[in-house]
Amino acid sequence: MCRAVREGGGNGMDDQNTRERIYHDARAAFRTKEVSAARTVRPINDGWLYSPEYRDGLESGAADETGFAPVRLPHTNRELAYNNFDERDYQFVSCYRRHLYYSEPPDGCVFLRFEGVMAAARVYFNGEFLCEHLGGYTPFFCELTGKIRAGDNALAVVVDSRERADIPPFGYVVDYLTYGGVYREVWLEQTGAVFADKLRVKTRRSGEGWRVEADVVIDNAAGVRRDARMRFTLAGTDGVAARFEQPLTLTGEARQQASAAFGAENVAIWDLNAPNLYTLGLELICGNDLLDETAVRFGFREARFAPEGFYLNGEKIKLRGLNRHQSFPYVGNAMPKTAQARDAELLRYDLGLNFVRTSHYPQSRHFLDRCDEIGLMVFEELPGWQHIGDETWKQNALRALEEMIERDWNHPSIVLWGTRINESQDDDGFYAATNALARRLDGTRQTGGVRNFEGSRLLEDVYTYNDFVHSGRNEPLKKPGEVTKSRAPYLVTEHNGHMFPTKKFDCEQKRVEHALRHLRVLERAYGTPGISGAAGWCMCDYNTHKDFGSGDRICYHGVMDMFRLPKEAAAAYRSQQDEIPVMEVASAMSPGERAGSMLERVYVFTNCDSVRLYRNGEYVGAYFPDRAAFPNLPHPPVAIADFIGDRLARNEGLNKRDAERVKRIFSAVARYGDKSLPLRYKLSMAYAMLKHRLPYQNAVDLFTRYVAGWGTESTEYTFEGYIGDRLVARAKRGPAASAGLRVTPDSRLLIEGDTYDVCRVVLEHVDTLGNVMPFSNEAVRIGVSGAGRLIGPDALALAGGSAAFWIRSEGAGEIRVTLDSPRFGAQELRLEAVLAAGE
Repeated sequence: MCRAVREGGGNGMDDQNTRERIYHDARAAFRTKEVSAARTVRPINDGWLYSPEYRDGLESGAADETGFAPVRLPHTNRELAYNNFDERDYQFVSCYRRHLYYSEPPDGCVFLRFEGVMAAARVYFNGEFLCEHLGGYTPFFCELTGKIRAGDNALAVVVDSRERADIPPFGYVVDYLTYGGVYREVWLEQTGAVFADKLRVKTRRSGEGWRVEADVVIDNAAGVRRDARMRFTLAGTDGVAARFEQPLTLTGEARQQASAAFGAENVAIWDLNAPNLYTLGLELICGNDLLDETAVRFGFREARFAPEGFYLNGEKIKLRGLNRHQSFPYVGNAMPKTAQARDAELLRYDLGLNFVRTSHYPQSRHFLDRCDEIGLMVFEELPGWQHIGDETWKQNALRALEEMIERDWNHPSIVLWGTRINESQDDDGFYAATNALARRLDGTRQTGGVRNFEGSRLLEDVYTYNDFVHSGRNEPLKKPGEVTKSRAPYLVTEHNGHMFPTKKFDCEQKRVEHALRHLRVLERAYGTPGISGAAGWCMCDYNTHKDFGSGDRICYHGVMDMFRLPKEAAAAYRSQQDEIPVMEVASAMSPGERAGSMLERVYVFTNCDSVRLYRNGEYVGAYFPDRAAFPNLPHPPVAIADFIGDRLARNEGLNKRDAERVKRIFSAVARYGDKSLPLRYKLSMAYAMLKHRLPYQNAVDLFTRYVAGWGTESTEYTFEGYIGDRLVARAKRGPAASAGLRVTPDSRLLIEGDTYDVCRVVLEHVDTLGNVMPFSNEAVRIGVSGAGRLIGPDALALAGGSAAFWIRSEGAGEIRVTLDSPRFGAQELRLEAVLAAGE
C-alpha cells in the first residue's frame, strides 16, 4: 500500500542522453504508458545487468558491476542445450541490477511489479532491502514510495534458482524443469494517493440480461476522508454498453472494500465460437478530481461441471484438450508475449482443441489473454507435483494459490481452479484450506484437484483424475464411478503420455499407434456421459530431470515436439474440429517401412465425409470414417486396408466374388508371407488358380502388380477428401525425389513493445510431392545479422525431416537470416523488426 504522498507535478524523468549515460544502453529508456492522468505504467524490461555469480555486496547501491553483462527481459539465468545436459546447471544464485535515473523524486505512490522470478527473489533499492518473494510462477510487487531520490537509483534483484524445499513444487522430485531467472516482465506503476488496487468483475444472468458485480479494493494509505464516487463504464467492440455511478465514502482506512452492481442489457456472451470480451473501466472521482482510473477485461459466460457433464452457457460440451508446459528449447520459460500467445493459437487452431490444462502451475498472462480472445477454456492450478511439504511449504503454496486467483480471476477462459497438488496423496487439512481460500476469493468458479488414485477424498467440486489405464489393447478409460466411488462431476486430466512416449523420428507404425491411442481415449470420453472431457498428456515434449524421460533430459510425451512441430497424434486431434477441412494421410506409403514390406492398413486422420484413393491415377475406391471402431468420435479416422478396390474385376476379367477371394488371398500373403500362409488361404489360392487356369508365375505377377509393386513403375497414391460431394483436400504419397529445404517463418514482422519480440522459423526437408521426408537428418547452419539474434546454437540437424529455431529482435531494423547446408546450399530469409506504436 502507498505509505507517502508528495506535492508537485511531473514524473521527474530526465532527458534521453542522461538516461543513455546511466544505463549504458539506449534501449533502457523508460517507455511511459499513460493509463490516465492519475496512473502511469513504465515497462523496465531493457537495460538490465546480470551476473550469474552472486557474491556478498552485489545488492548494495554502489556495488561494483564489473563482470555484469547487459541483458533484456524475459531472461533465463543460463541457456541450456536441447538435451543431454545436467539440470543442476541452472540451479544457482544470481544477481540482476538496473539503474533508474530521476531528475526529482516522483509524486504519489510508486510500485515495482514483477510478473515472475524463479524461484525466490530478494529485492533491494539503493542498498535497502525491499521485499522477498518465494515461488516462481506468480506475480509480486515492492513499494518504492518515498524511496526514490534525485539522480541515479540502483535496483538489485538476488535470484535463487535452486530447488528449495520450502517452495512448491520442490521438496522431492519433479518431472519437469523450472529453469531460473527473471523470466517474465517487470514494470513500474505510479498512482495517486488513493487508487483502486484490485478490481474483480462477476457476471450473473438476470432475466433476459446480465448483472455486473464489481468488487474493488481501494488503497488509501494517505488516510483521505472525503465523499467520492465510482464511475463504471462497460464497453465492448461495438462501443459503450452501459454506464453506472455509485457514491463512495472514503473512510480513511488504509485498505477499503467497495462493491457495485448494475444491469447490462443486450451484451454478447463469451462462447467458444464467439469469445466476446468487454472492458469495465473504473474512475475514482472526488469532486472534480480524478483520483484514479483503471480497467479490466472479462466476458459474460456461465461454466458448470455436473455429474452428467460440462455446460457452457447452458450447452453441454465435451472438453477436448491437452496439458501444456510453458517451456521452450534453450531458454526454458523465458519467452515473451508472441511465443506465449502463439501456443494458445496452436492449441485452438492447429490442434482443434477447446480446452487446456496449465500443468502444473500458473502460466503467462499473455497465454491466458490469448485464450480469452480465441475461445480456449482453461483449467489453471497451483504449483506442485506429487509432493506436499511441511507447514512453511504449505503456507507458500496457499500464498501462490491466492496470487494466482487474484491475478487471473477476470479471465473468462478459466473455468476451473486447481486447488490440489498434482498427483499428491490426500491431506484433508491442507486441501480444506486450499478450497476454502479459492471459494472465498472467487465463488463463481468450481474447484478441482488432480489425483492419480481411486477413491480419493473429494473436497473439491470436480473429481479430476489422471487416467493412464490404456496400454494399447485394453480399456481406454476407467468408468467414473469406479474411480470416484460416488456420483460427482468428473474430468480426465491426463492420459497416454509416459505410457507410450513417441519421438517425431520414430518408425511410422509407432507414430500412428501413438495417434490411435489418443483417439481411443477420446472415443471413450465422448461415449461416456459422466465424463466431462479429457486432456491428453501433453501438448509438447519438454525437458526433464535425470529421473524421467528418455535418458537425454527430454520427455517425449507430446503430440508435438519441443519446437511445436507436429507428430501424427497432432493430426488425430486436429481432425476432430469442424472449422477447416483436415486430411492427414498417416503414412509415407513406403512398403519397406512396414513389417514384411507390406501396406496392410493405412489411417487417414480427417474430418471429411469420405476419402477417394487413386493408384497411379487409376481409381481404387471410396473409403469412409471407421464408425465401427470409433462410434462416438466427432470424426473417426478412415482406415484403408484395401488398395486394390475393384481393379481386379475391372482389369482382369474376374467376377466380383472371385475378385474378392483373390484380394483376401493377397492380403493374407502380405500379412503372413507365402511360405507361412494358413491352410485355409492355401486351399483358397489353389481353388482360384485351378478355376482360372492361373499358373503360379501369373499369380505372382498379379500379386506384384496389385500389391507389392516390385520392379514395376513407381507407385503414386492420390487421396482426395470430400465433404458431401465437394472436394476439399488432396494429398499425394509415393516415391519422390528430394525437392529441397522449405523455410517458413511464423511471421516476417517482429514488433518491439514492452519487451523484445520473437519469431519461429520452421525448416522442412520436402520431396517433390510437397511431403516432409520423415527420416531426413540433414545439417543446417544459421546466421543472423541486423536487428536480431538467434536463440540457441547456430548449427542444427533436422529430426524427423524438420526443425525450427527462434529469432529475437534487438531494436528496430532489418533482420537477415542465412541458412547454409551441404545438402541444400545457401538460402536467405529477411525479416523486419519495428517499434510498436507509441514506443
